[in-house]
Amino acid sequence: MTTYGTISTSPNNKNNNNLEYISRARQTIKAGLGTRRPWKLMFNHRSFNVPTAVTAAVSRLRFNLSYFRMNYATVALFILFLSLLWHPISLIVFILIMAAWLFLYFLRDQPLVLVGHVVDDRVVLVVMAVITVVVLLLTHATVNIMVAVSVGVVVVVVHAVFRKTENLYLDEEEEGLLNNAAAS
Repeated sequence: MTTYGTISTSPNNKNNNNLEYISRARQTIKAGLGTRRPWKLMFNHRSFNVPTAVTAAVSRLRFNLSYFRMNYATVALFILFLSLLWHPISLIVFILIMAAWLFLYFLRDQPLVLVGHVVDDRVVLVVMAVITVVVLLLTHATVNIMVAVSVGVVVVVVHAVFRKTENLYLDEEEEGLLNNAAAS
């Protein structure tokens, strides 16, 4: 009897194990990217205006940095990637560091625990950013990296200041984190 086109479900099947691993990886990537805010919401042209006062600008900056944190990290890393296209060694190092970013920041579904302590996402973001810049500076692409980081910071700050926050809503957990940050 022939069984053309059937997929074996035996646990010893190597192909089945590979497909299961790929399926789990896809689910992890989708879940990790699910914490990113929609780009359409981020760049809605009706949601931009000049803040009325410095306090309003600072308030928008804090709120938007918290709300669009994953998007801003993506934008800054993309700008850094573009700046390294003419430095192949730096680009290879950057790709390796991006793998670390994926596992430690973008695709984690549980909090990072080091030596029995839970590490906040903001701490992971800052540490990974510093490590990325320091390691890339060791590849002798200093000017490109400094310009890219400066451009990334300017782009993020300008967007965060001019993006209105009235139509954005944090969930309860994020709102608590923002309130704790404002209190300190």
